[in-house]
Amino acid sequence: MAKESRPRNTDRRDAAKKGPASPEAGKEKHSRDGQSRDGQSRDRHSRDGRSKELKDRPELMEKVLYVNRCSKTTKGGRKMSFSALILVGDGKGHVGYGFAKANELTDAIRKGGELARKNLKTIVMEGTTIPHDVWVKQDGALLYMRPAPQGTGVIAGSKVRAILEFAGIKDVMAKSFGSSNAVNQVRAAFEALLSLVPRSKVLQAREAG
Repeated sequence: MAKESRPRNTDRRDAAKKGPASPEAGKEKHSRDGQSRDGQSRDRHSRDGRSKELKDRPELMEKVLYVNRCSKTTKGGRKMSFSALILVGDGKGHVGYGFAKANELTDAIRKGGELARKNLKTIVMEGTTIPHDVWVKQDGALLYMRPAPQGTGVIAGSKVRAILEFAGIKDVMAKSFGSSNAVNQVRAAFEALLSLVPRSKVLQAREAG
């Protein structure tokens, strides 16, 4: 009977001819592995630090100002995406907003809330109102604000009203002209609030001039 031919183990012979692996290659491999582990640990610690900073902030009010759904028709069907405009404030002169997009509504709201907390702004107030009149134009939106006597309340539209209430302003009159786009109105309101100057600084500038 003919003997069965067995495949020769050429891998071991080739490895023996090449000789043992150099220690430098092993060191490079270990260094690469160590760098990747260190990078992952740094990313994890940075994410944990950011989340702790957000949790350590004082108690903030959060409100969804606007949600938009976008549908895109592709080969495989319709692809849905969402955008959310989130407002955050403490009612004590600190307010911020965030605009985010995602494939899921909950993710868009979560991302918008995180952006709003990171972008908190301090608003200048004179008692319970603003120190002076202000006109602001943002894209197609035109916004006018003026101070009001105590007890007047917040006289403004829905989105501008929410921003003023979250900022802690209790007596003010505001009127929005032009565009009714929610994002433009919010940007105009924030630009108006950030352009406010205390009366003391205005008086000092007049005296110096």
